[in-house]
Amino acid sequence: MTHSSKPLLPLSRSEQKRQQVLEAAIDLFCRQGFPHTSMDEVAKLAGVSKQTVYSYYGSKDELFVAAIESKCVSHNLNDGLLSDPSEPELALTQFALQFGEMIVSPETITVFKTCVAQSESHPEVSRLFFEAGPQHIVAILADYLAAVDLLGIYCFGNAHHSAVRFCLMLFGELKLKLELGLAVDELLDDREKYILGCAEMFLKAHRL
Repeated sequence: MTHSSKPLLPLSRSEQKRQQVLEAAIDLFCRQGFPHTSMDEVAKLAGVSKQTVYSYYGSKDELFVAAIESKCVSHNLNDGLLSDPSEPELALTQFALQFGEMIVSPETITVFKTCVAQSESHPEVSRLFFEAGPQHIVAILADYLAAVDLLGIYCFGNAHHSAVRFCLMLFGELKLKLELGLAVDELLDDREKYILGCAEMFLKAHRL
């Protein structure tokens, strides 16, 4: 018996406008940086009024956080990905692939480098990025590892520490070179193999 998935419903007009705003915001934040991007520019690029932008997001800070979170969701990095503690091998391998892809995406690298470059003059931007991205994802992963622990097949101990270790393992050489603006062609073919190896090593290290 084959499983037939329901077709995705089209976005409402309001949802379409919200998506346009988020896409415009990510584009501008990446190209110009947070301090040099205005809500007026976001509205213009999104093709909506400034009032529409403010009806969705009350401030530029709120819009920046939503834009970062939307990138996580677009890579399936949400609660749904880590929902079943009975299948940690499948869930953590899938998480590794999704997270590993997101952290080396052009948008993520650009926003990260912008935050670092402006960390002294605009530390609040780094804080917003950290809370909306890394901290949020680590918290979801830590909650999942704690749930897996209860089943008695794996022991992750301090779930937060284990989540941080796993995420940092997945950075790999590729992310470091991208942040430094170095050539990465020789690393691309082995990226998936590296990611899967990290997941396998992580699971093996914590199996009882």
